[in-house]
Amino acid sequence: MANSTKRTIFFVSVILIAGVVSAPASDAQHGKILTPKSTAAREYAACMALARSKPKAAHESALAWRKKGGGDAAIHCIAVSLLGLGQYSQAARMLEELADQPNPKRPDLRAGLYGQSANAWNIAGRPQTAAKLLTKAIKLQPDNLDLLIDRSIAHAGLGQYWKSLDDLNLVVEKAPDNADALIFRASAWRKVGTLDLAEQDIVAALALKPDDPDGLLERGLIRKAQGEIAAARKDWLRVLEISVEGPLTEAARRNLETIDVRK
Repeated sequence: MANSTKRTIFFVSVILIAGVVSAPASDAQHGKILTPKSTAAREYAACMALARSKPKAAHESALAWRKKGGGDAAIHCIAVSLLGLGQYSQAARMLEELADQPNPKRPDLRAGLYGQSANAWNIAGRPQTAAKLLTKAIKLQPDNLDLLIDRSIAHAGLGQYWKSLDDLNLVVEKAPDNADALIFRASAWRKVGTLDLAEQDIVAALALKPDDPDGLLERGLIRKAQGEIAAARKDWLRVLEISVEGPLTEAARRNLETIDVRK
């Protein structure tokens, strides 16, 4: 919930700092509305690419396309462009409406749309709605680990860390080398006060991805909770060295400030 930038920014924000940032969805969540060989599919692909680079232009183009009969493909492009414009609630509703359309031949498509809608609701500050939609998606695709991770994030946003752990345990059981799931689980273990298991997971995650900024940020938090302030400082300074400006660097700075104030 899986590449790191897809979800970690949101997961970090609901646990560590205020605010969230949108990130790209997985391939499973970019449900293909059209078959790749059709003329309309080429227009759809072009619209989706534009939605990610120039969402305002894509929104206008997709609206015109819908008037010409673009159907669900045009609506999907409108929703994705709205995400880029920061209109998360509106985008989430449109994506959910698309997903609600019965399509027994394409459960993967419906699951992906529910997943996109859920991520939009997460960003809009409605993790409870996100969790419900992700449960629908998981029923359609029970083996989709990305959806389980995303639901764990929604549970974390609600402060339901044990439920988050349930989902992450399933992921790690099936994919023990999923570093992102290990980082998320370390965060959840820390939140419920089980620092030994948190440390175990973060060590495993960083063994897989040694310079992962999300993992370093979390290890610093675990080390701080263990009283290892100097080690925590080192991790957060490293985050500032290797990360672009954004929620991760903001979280690192805030945590550095907390230990500096105590001096």
